[in-house]
Amino acid sequence: MSGPEASKLRRYRPAFICFLSGLFAATAYPPLYFLPGLICGVWLLYGCARQAASWRQAAFNGLVFGFGLNLGGLYWLTHAVLMGGRQFWWAVPLATPGCALILAPFAAVPSLLARRFSSGWGSILIFAGSWTLADMSRIFLFSGFPWNPLGADLTFPGDAGTVLTQIASVIGVDGLTFCLILTSAALFRVRRSLYVAALLWMFIAIYGYERVHHLSLLPVQNPALVLVQNNVSEDHILSRDESGEVLQRSLMLTREGISIAHALFPDRDAVYAWPESGFPGLLDEAPFARRQIAHAAGGSWGIIGSDRRDEAGQWYNSAMALDGEGEIAATYDKSRLVPFGEYQPRFLPFNIMPGQFRPGPGLRTWQLPQLGRVAPLVCYEVVFSGQVVTNPRPNWMLNLTNDAWFGASAGPWQHLMAVRLRAVEEGVPIAQVANTGLTAIFDAAGRKTGAIPPDKADILVAPLPSPVKKTPFAIFGRSIPIFICLLAFLIALLTIRNARKRKSSEGKFRSPSNLESRSRSHE
Repeated sequence: MSGPEASKLRRYRPAFICFLSGLFAATAYPPLYFLPGLICGVWLLYGCARQAASWRQAAFNGLVFGFGLNLGGLYWLTHAVLMGGRQFWWAVPLATPGCALILAPFAAVPSLLARRFSSGWGSILIFAGSWTLADMSRIFLFSGFPWNPLGADLTFPGDAGTVLTQIASVIGVDGLTFCLILTSAALFRVRRSLYVAALLWMFIAIYGYERVHHLSLLPVQNPALVLVQNNVSEDHILSRDESGEVLQRSLMLTREGISIAHALFPDRDAVYAWPESGFPGLLDEAPFARRQIAHAAGGSWGIIGSDRRDEAGQWYNSAMALDGEGEIAATYDKSRLVPFGEYQPRFLPFNIMPGQFRPGPGLRTWQLPQLGRVAPLVCYEVVFSGQVVTNPRPNWMLNLTNDAWFGASAGPWQHLMAVRLRAVEEGVPIAQVANTGLTAIFDAAGRKTGAIPPDKADILVAPLPSPVKKTPFAIFGRSIPIFICLLAFLIALLTIRNARKRKSSEGKFRSPSNLESRSRSHE
């Protein structure tokens, strides 16, 4: 093949490479955690952006990279759509590709800017800073979609993952994203970059090791938790089939768990928790069922996920605290709703969701007997870095979720990595209870202290660790990674300006008139 056809193929070859690089980078997401895939993918994107023939090509390279990255990272959305069965069959081929296409432009911005500015560290800093800021801006998409920030890929299992994520207590997950992008792009320079990358990650590792081994716990005794994973499939949740069996199984598990908690941890209050949609009905409209739950719990307090309907007929996805008598002591209505899952964005001119939830007024911290000071969260809310707690600061967090929507896919594992990072960022232990898994408890350093395997009806009984003092990130929030990005831009602009001055002075020194004057003075 020759002529115009061959020229066209050569023009689109970098874009094809970037698309495959995006797919390859997605292998770094849980549960694979193949971090070299991310580093190589971002390195290839930066190289293609630098060598692009025009700014349009650079932007297009970033666009197809972002499309591939999100296509590979969000493939499990199709499983959630399939739960809709006949009603949403038409959305099956659109769900993941459509979402990936919406998110793709966030990767086009750094690619374009990397091409626009001169090579060297200035370009690398602008690439890393603009990627991080673009990624952070996803919070403004619909009700926010900050799913899968690249920094969360460092939450791989084991001590190494724990150590490397501790810096999130200062810079947050977005700061981790900046460090990963910076390192990946810096490898394009090869020589000096290896030393800089090594020093950066050596500092991160030393900080992480010191923090893990010298946690300063506050003198707070949190309760012993009984997390009830009742293993109810999404089909049964939606249809309410076998609701009686589901309730009886949850009651049996709660009774068993509370008994174990009293025996193993007699000096702590025992608290039970059921997942999102854990009660098969409307808990606030079922007084007899609440009394059954209180009886099974032996007078212990608990938190249960349930739908709620107000007097105006508006629906809410809620977490409810039950006292020892089965009365509702507090209600929290989920405030961050899932676009296209719990509500329909207003820009759509037609209605595809007949039943929609209303958002609650915002985050809450409960101060209740036995429960202590706890921040309840419902499912999706836990993915919002820096926006999971409010004043007064809680001593522990609880996330009620229903990841049965996503089946045996990567979705629940990606969700759990967000849970783990919130504990590190805030310095507050967190528990997650899920219908079919993943149910787990993390301490303030993000170390897993207990878990239940997925797709199993079981209980997790464990004492909840204590919190630590407020972390820098808990104090300043996302302003820290924003400051890092702005500082990177400033250094980059100074670097670029100095490089231009140097070129300008070299040009003057080598100009014909300058050379002639030098030869005359020589004579």
